[in-house]
Amino acid sequence: MPGISPDQDRTFRPKNRRLVVLAYQCLCTFEFGIAVEAFGRVDEVLGQPLYDLRVASLEKGVFDAQGGVRLVVDGGLELLEDAGTIVIPGWRNVFEPAPEPLIAALQRAHKTGSRIVSICAGSFILCETGLLDGKRATAHWNSTEILASRFPAVQVEHSMIYVDEGSLITSAGGAAGVDLCLHLIRRDYGIEIANRTAQRMITPPLREGSQAQWVQQPVPKRSTKSLAPLLDDLRHHLNAPLVIEQLARQAGMSRRTFIRRFKDATGTTPGEWMLSLRLEKACALLESEKLSIDQVAEQSGFGSAETLRHHFRLRFKTTPTQWRKAFKARTCLPVSE
Repeated sequence: MPGISPDQDRTFRPKNRRLVVLAYQCLCTFEFGIAVEAFGRVDEVLGQPLYDLRVASLEKGVFDAQGGVRLVVDGGLELLEDAGTIVIPGWRNVFEPAPEPLIAALQRAHKTGSRIVSICAGSFILCETGLLDGKRATAHWNSTEILASRFPAVQVEHSMIYVDEGSLITSAGGAAGVDLCLHLIRRDYGIEIANRTAQRMITPPLREGSQAQWVQQPVPKRSTKSLAPLLDDLRHHLNAPLVIEQLARQAGMSRRTFIRRFKDATGTTPGEWMLSLRLEKACALLESEKLSIDQVAEQSGFGSAETLRHHFRLRFKTTPTQWRKAFKARTCLPVSE
């Protein structure tokens, strides 16, 4: 996806299924809840959680979170030592430095193979470790300017909803944390399980990292001009040619109005939106291992294997065959004892 850096290590896998979510005084409960809901619930088909979730606290004993909540958690920073993935769910103040023991613990964990993920202002903590120097990162749109000024060695993306740098992944605020969690599940377990998680959470299964953090008009004011029926039709006809003039007529709009309204509703152009749908379908078919590359190309709307390979190289910097092999390798995470 465009949210992935072209030079990242695409073969990176967390060292185990242990996933540790950080907690702290004045915890951001929304971002914390997103991580627990996405990673800690039992998958209805597998019959077990996708990750072995633990919660690590900066403070000892009972502490206060936002919204009148008080927490008692599994342990302290020692839990980070055995984590395959560490999630930093926001931070209480973008101007408040993180405690040195936390910074040191994160640096040690990353050095021994842990993947570190931040949601919203958690990017400030991750940037403090120095691990993102020379790499890309993002945060909530209202704090990216502060992030850039505090950490000039980091390439701050001001509008992206998440940025994947392999073992270091950052996201914007609010619902972008859901997109990041689903992105991780797609990386670790594939599209089918990620889509099942999205269905349980009643959220769209895929928003690319490069999508803008906000769209001007996500819900059309006039229901008679809603694009929802048209979008649903496009999802079910990936092989159909994308003719803007024809789509505009179906929507009862001029070509110019249709393109503007489409971007207001989806955050992107019709061509990019359809390409993303076709790539998502192709990835799902590749992960099933039941079809040849030619069959995958045909069923996902690319027409030929050559066209499919072209778009895979542009978007993922890999080939369909390599994607299939990488998926098979990354779906068997070692289990923490």
